[in-house]
Amino acid sequence: MRFAFRDFLLSGLKLFTVLLAATLLCGTTSMAADTDKIDAQSLVDKARVTFTELMNDSSFSWLHDYIRHAKGVLIFPQVLKGGFFLGGSGGTGVLLVREGGSGKWSEPAFYTVGSVTFGLQIGGEAAEVVMLAMNQKAIDTLVTSTVKLGGDASIAVGPIGGGAKGAVTVPAVTADFVSFAKSKGLYAGLNLEGSVLAVRDSLNQAYYGKTTTPRDIIVKRNVKNPGAGSLRAMLQKYSAR
Repeated sequence: MRFAFRDFLLSGLKLFTVLLAATLLCGTTSMAADTDKIDAQSLVDKARVTFTELMNDSSFSWLHDYIRHAKGVLIFPQVLKGGFFLGGSGGTGVLLVREGGSGKWSEPAFYTVGSVTFGLQIGGEAAEVVMLAMNQKAIDTLVTSTVKLGGDASIAVGPIGGGAKGAVTVPAVTADFVSFAKSKGLYAGLNLEGSVLAVRDSLNQAYYGKTTTPRDIIVKRNVKNPGAGSLRAMLQKYSAR
């Protein structure tokens, strides 16, 4: 009888432990999802600020003309790069794609950009980056897989300086992507060739409340979040042809 009672207590303790662990796990998962949702909205808001700042900066006047011809835009509010001889760069941003017929911009899909580069890199750099997808190939590579810039898709650095507004012609672009970076720090510029663009699944899921893919967001367009309204409106304003 004594052993049976002890076994009963042990069984009860094990069950309690399992239930407690499950409860804590669910709570932790829920908190992580809430944090990702907040981070995702913050990133969308920062992307709008970054895009507006570059569009209002006279040094990026060429961006006004190129975006009218772009099929998509990637906005990274902060790409960090630092190190001594060995440097790494990375950041998280959003991709929005223009619909061919209506010209309306999609909801944002979340991506990361990252690379490891070698060279004499003394100091550090933080840059705001706007990257334009200039053709259908650029969009297709973003939908189907991770993209290595300079490998899977070509990238060029956009012209910096005044004189684009009112220009009769815009310099021809043969690259799949054109990047504009506003740098802060000790580097002369930010070279994204060799970087890898990859889908940030956790933020996409958190922002739309369900498992979703870039194809769902930018092609099928079967998910929505009103929190991206201001960013989409800003893109619509500056990209009107």
